[in-house]
Amino acid sequence: MSQLPTKSQILEWITENPTQTAKRDIAKAFGIKGAARIDLKRMLKELEEEGHLAKRKKSYRDPDRLPPVSVLEVVGPDADGDLYARPMEWQGEGPEPGILLVLRATDPALGAGDRLLARLTLVQGEPHAYEARLIRRIATSARKILGVFRATAEGGRVVPIDKGSDKEWSVASGATGGAKDGELVEAEQAGPKGRLGLPKARIVARLGDPTAPKAVSLIAIHQHGIPDRFPDNVVAEAERHTAKSLGTREDLRELPLITIDPWDARDHDDACYAHADETSDNPGGHVIWVAIADVAAYVTPNSELDREARKRGNSTYFPDRVVPMLPDHLSGDLCSLHEGVERACLAVRMRVSAQGEKIDHSFHRGLMKSPASLNYEEVQAAMDGVPNDKTSPLLEPVLKPLYAAYGALLKARQVRQPLELDLPERQIVLNDDGQVTSVAFKDRLDAHRLIEEFMVLANVAAAETLIAKRSPVLFRVHEEPDPDKLDALRETAVSAGMTLAKGQVLKTAHLNRLLAQAADTDEAELINLATLRSMTQAYYSPSNFGHFGLALQAYAHFTSPIRRYADLIVHRALINVNGWGDDGLSPDDIERLAQTAEQISDTERRSMTAERDTTDRYLAAFLSERIGTEFTGRVAGIAKFGLFVKLDETGADGLVPIRSIGNEYFHYDRDTQTLMGSDTGITIGLGMRAVVKLAEAAPVTGGIALELLELEDSSMPQSKSGGAGRSPRRKTARAKRKSDKIKRKVTRRRRS
Repeated sequence: MSQLPTKSQILEWITENPTQTAKRDIAKAFGIKGAARIDLKRMLKELEEEGHLAKRKKSYRDPDRLPPVSVLEVVGPDADGDLYARPMEWQGEGPEPGILLVLRATDPALGAGDRLLARLTLVQGEPHAYEARLIRRIATSARKILGVFRATAEGGRVVPIDKGSDKEWSVASGATGGAKDGELVEAEQAGPKGRLGLPKARIVARLGDPTAPKAVSLIAIHQHGIPDRFPDNVVAEAERHTAKSLGTREDLRELPLITIDPWDARDHDDACYAHADETSDNPGGHVIWVAIADVAAYVTPNSELDREARKRGNSTYFPDRVVPMLPDHLSGDLCSLHEGVERACLAVRMRVSAQGEKIDHSFHRGLMKSPASLNYEEVQAAMDGVPNDKTSPLLEPVLKPLYAAYGALLKARQVRQPLELDLPERQIVLNDDGQVTSVAFKDRLDAHRLIEEFMVLANVAAAETLIAKRSPVLFRVHEEPDPDKLDALRETAVSAGMTLAKGQVLKTAHLNRLLAQAADTDEAELINLATLRSMTQAYYSPSNFGHFGLALQAYAHFTSPIRRYADLIVHRALINVNGWGDDGLSPDDIERLAQTAEQISDTERRSMTAERDTTDRYLAAFLSERIGTEFTGRVAGIAKFGLFVKLDETGADGLVPIRSIGNEYFHYDRDTQTLMGSDTGITIGLGMRAVVKLAEAAPVTGGIALELLELEDSSMPQSKSGGAGRSPRRKTARAKRKSDKIKRKVTRRRRS
């Protein structure tokens, strides 16, 4: 060609020849030789700067089109089972194009998160822009990083928001995803980590301002991989459902089954009613009804709703939002026992003696109509002599019989002796903008305890029924504490001047005696926390190992199928054994029961961690304006790197770094959970009263740093290199001998 092509001609050639986009290919196509190549290079550079082209290694391409061979990530099948993927190299201004995977019979099975190299073909007239054929599978999904993006001349860096993580990630200029400086982003590892320099990442999602109040729970949702959006096909399936009619159900609409929930509850999945048992064989006894929303009637085995609910495992609760297990059309409407509305339910009728012992029970699949939706506070106020317009007409016929039955259950509880931990629950109050206005501790009312006792009794009835019918079921299991953890609890008790008996089969009654010793003393919170830490974590299992904490031989969750998948499995099992329909436990449910138990135990732990992290971040945000303020608290944890102090005012845990305590070295003793100063001989242990100064509060990470001012009403001494009194060396030697003596005792005890 005698002259250089125009920019539009170059762009047209690249579009029509996506496999021949190297500078050499372009020069050959237009007959450009010699010095003219310099001018071509300049034009290509200008097109790149103008955003018309993106350079990929040694070739150029239209940034709004994908290369013919590209790396993809599988995003999962749609409602029709077709498998789709997303491009990993998209640099266009618009949304990522849809890519349908066209697999051959010989291709391996692919799942969401799999990475693959594929050959792309542009298609027209389809809902997707490309079709892809597998070349080879590369790997499963890359590591995800949540952090704050910091822009640089070369691209940027991601500063992780995890507490204790100071490793940054480098982001190349072409992998920023349009992120702006200071934005919260989700990134993923880009390629293997090199031996030198920062690891590389690419931005996959922009999440907005990390300091915005409502970003706190969003951080936890993304950080822990909690699915917070329902697929369209799941929402569509939910919205096709309508309220169930009476049909073959038992008519329970005349029973005054009321719901009692927190004042801000959006859903009501349990209702209760009680009355005196008038049968001659149960003098002074009671009849208790507990009705639960019939979620199984809507969420049937292997449906889209079922698969999504099983994947989520449970609802997750944050101070500013709920990530539900089921779409709102079900959780907030059809499966919520709203006042004055007919709702399908599974109910259990239980007869208890005057001493609170369950005599018998029966399950029913019915239709109910709740006369009232009440909250804990107004129910308690009514029973305390201050009824309102809503509770006044219910006081004699409904509320007082409920409390009478609860009084009987308390007698049985005292005999059974479940673990009586006293750990107040924090309540974070937000304003309409999502900012923390106050942090308080929730009141524990008799109304709360009443509902808890009724629910426990209903869960026991469900477990007993399914065991008697030899039905597969998911039990709620809580095993006995680990012996080593019990030894640590005994050491803590001894240090506080208390005892925990040894040499006998441990029962919750023994732990309750320890907790009673600590009640109303300065060590109460320490002993309660230490007892909690000695416990194993409850989980779901198809095998029954009992529930240690509740002192029950068999326990299965029945009362919250709106928010727990385990309860849905129990409902289906009850439907099966009672012959109530074909929406009970399916063969697939039974076959994968162990797998389901493991999965939903994992999702429960994930939610608990996310909820705790969110609380930490809200507390840090609340305290961030009080830097320099002094607080009182207790030493709640000891580690090699420092000590944790729980603040009295908010219950927040802050770290006192070990390097900030005086000017001496502190020896960490794992067995006794203490820190001992090498010069002063001072010993810092669990439960000690402390006065601290707030040094730092980071809302993005939830980290709180404290400076230790006083310990047990004494100012923290500074390190000395000499002076009057016993020499520091002798103090250190005495402290070490004491530590070694305790260690030997612990070692002998563990070997015995």
